[in-house]
Amino acid sequence: MPLTLLVGTAALTLVGYADSVRAVARPSVPRTVPAAPATALPANDSVTRSAFDATIPVDSIRVEKSAHRLSLFQRGRLARTYMVALGQQPVGDKVRRGDMRTPEGRFLIEARNPQSKYHRALRISYPDAAHRARARQLGVSPGGDIMIHGLPPRQAWVGAAHRDFDWTEGCIALTNEEIEELWSAVPVGTPIHILP
Repeated sequence: MPLTLLVGTAALTLVGYADSVRAVARPSVPRTVPAAPATALPANDSVTRSAFDATIPVDSIRVEKSAHRLSLFQRGRLARTYMVALGQQPVGDKVRRGDMRTPEGRFLIEARNPQSKYHRALRISYPDAAHRARARQLGVSPGGDIMIHGLPPRQAWVGAAHRDFDWTEGCIALTNEEIEELWSAVPVGTPIHILP
């Protein structure tokens, strides 16, 4: 279990919202927002439960790091959005192993791990050629094993509160219930676009 998730969990349990040693606390997102055009993504912190149908494969996934939002598209239309936790250094593209950043760019879901220690995981095809080339120029490893995943079994009770801290090493984290929804509808080969 990542130390930052443990510290963040303890902080939430004992005193509510707090900064941990390495976890990055995020400001709360207002619960009420002005109406947005139908094509805009919602800006609140709840799951959007619109036209999502778990029996229809997802066409693509979009992650907006600055909004901490993951969106699923089915048949070219927005079907569901989730709020997520990111790497402990959420600003900027991943450059090297251990920089605690979530990568940016266009990737694919390249594998599924039903036995992940983080309650299921969808592996992202990072590093791509551009990230490998940049890391080679810098003489560092680009890292890897970037996933969309749930919570470790011992922290599953934290639920949605895990999103109050960016606690991963570069992965994109959801609640276990949310990763179950993705699991049923996201096949290997699904495109994922991770934006700053």
